[in-house]
Amino acid sequence: MECPFCDDARLLKADRNGIAIDYCPQCRGIWLDRGELDKIVERSRQETPTNETTTTSREQTEETKKRKRNLITELFDF
Repeated sequence: MECPFCDDARLLKADRNGIAIDYCPQCRGIWLDRGELDKIVERSRQETPTNETTTTSREQTEETKKRKRNLITELFDF
């Protein structure tokens, strides 16, 4: 499949954690097929702590940001 934005670039496929991601090596655009974004959201929810009573709300927020960033970085780091 060709990149919708670049005239002559072909999309490459990468498998990240069982999710197929199409990306353009030229413009670095990323395209997901139906259901792939839902998989990413579900996995980020699974990695988010749900019941930590020993940390403050701010610490939980910072930890959540780090975990989400790690998941996103892992998925989209080409």
